[in-house]
Amino acid sequence: MAASLKDLKTQFLEYLEIEKGRSVKTVENYDRYLMRFLNFAKVVKPIDVTETMVREFRITLNRAGGVSGTMKKNTQNYHLIALRAFLKFMRKRDVESLNPERIELAKTAGRDLDLISANELDRLMRAPSVALAKGGMAELPALRDIAILELFFSTGLRVSELCSLNQDIDLSRDQFSIRGKGEKVRVVFLSEDAKKAVSAYIKKRGDMSEALFVGYGKGNKKGSKDLPRLTPRSVERMVKQYAIRAGITRKVTPHIIRHSFATDLLENGADLRSVQALLGHANIATTQVYTHVTDKHLLEVHKAFHGKRRH
Repeated sequence: MAASLKDLKTQFLEYLEIEKGRSVKTVENYDRYLMRFLNFAKVVKPIDVTETMVREFRITLNRAGGVSGTMKKNTQNYHLIALRAFLKFMRKRDVESLNPERIELAKTAGRDLDLISANELDRLMRAPSVALAKGGMAELPALRDIAILELFFSTGLRVSELCSLNQDIDLSRDQFSIRGKGEKVRVVFLSEDAKKAVSAYIKKRGDMSEALFVGYGKGNKKGSKDLPRLTPRSVERMVKQYAIRAGITRKVTPHIIRHSFATDLLENGADLRSVQALLGHANIATTQVYTHVTDKHLLEVHKAFHGKRRH
């Protein structure tokens, strides 16, 4: 008996996690998007998936926006990307179904970057030190948070990558390797400020946890030898709180510090390919989103060279 769509979906998700090295979060997202399609389509056999069915699914997604009245185009595309990948998976295994090439993504507007100014970034970076000086927090959590912020800005790490780091990081070197999205390894670099901040934090620690960054919540006893690894959600909350303390009114996340890392490099003359490698982007098109904020020199070019032959 031929495998059902539900069984094939399970095989596909296992393939994503084991063979493609996708993160658990990515696999969970694909599962959710595909389940939404299967619940809508109400078909069991792969051969019964049709182009008309997908078009009707897209209409349903477009109208599933709640208060806003329409689902964001990017979110709609996430569903279609998952479905297209699933169809490609079946085709490679000679399972007859809809041709994945028949699925086109919705056109989206250019992505806008959430950025903070250099002044706001400076205030954010100093916020843990200010809180410590004013007696607003204990020394160890403050040293940890200083190290986190310095490491973010020095390396451009994703929050999940930062949380995966262990105490065995070699601070005698200016660089270390990190395993990022898709299990791809890249090299990131440590500034002197980052090395000093991480070193100061590690020296102050007395626990035996292997994680570089650990939690000091109410449930974690003082002097405990085995503290829990800090989670991405905890780091996001921490960054948000320091942004509030620094008087920054817009929403600030670890990813915005990653944006600041990239734009700082580009504004100071780094080439796009190098920034792509430092960020760990598989495709340079992803990195190109930063170029529109680094084109200030074009005004000088225009003034210097435009209209010189006119009298």
